[in-house]
Amino acid sequence: MALNFNPQQGMILVCDFRGYEDPEMNKRRPVVVVSPRFRNRQRLCAVVPLSTTPPRPIEPYHYRLVVDPVLPEPYASPFHWVKADMVYTVSFSRLSALCIGKDVSGQRIYDNRVISQADLVGIQKALLHGIGLGSLTPHL
Repeated sequence: MALNFNPQQGMILVCDFRGYEDPEMNKRRPVVVVSPRFRNRQRLCAVVPLSTTPPRPIEPYHYRLVVDPVLPEPYASPFHWVKADMVYTVSFSRLSALCIGKDVSGQRIYDNRVISQADLVGIQKALLHGIGLGSLTPHL
């Protein structure tokens, strides 16, 4: 289901990358929103994907994100690897909130999780490395 609100920077969502081609992301996976809300950019935000598979080798553009409590299935894992070398600007139509179940009346319950400021800064540093601007990380 498409997102119908402006996500907060640092929010964990699910992105449907279907339609992209290898070696791009091309399936549904959790992401972290890395862009702030830009008032003149409607229904777009920048995201970095998460993976439960450790990268080999681990590079400065990877960030280990501890997730407590774990995300709902099928993304349940105590930590995820942020792939900050794969930043995407995507339409809200590709994004959805993490559904954690339904209440007694059958309404969906969503996990509206936002990562800590320290984790967001760690991801921003990894993102700078991922776009070849690692020398700017001391300024964060």
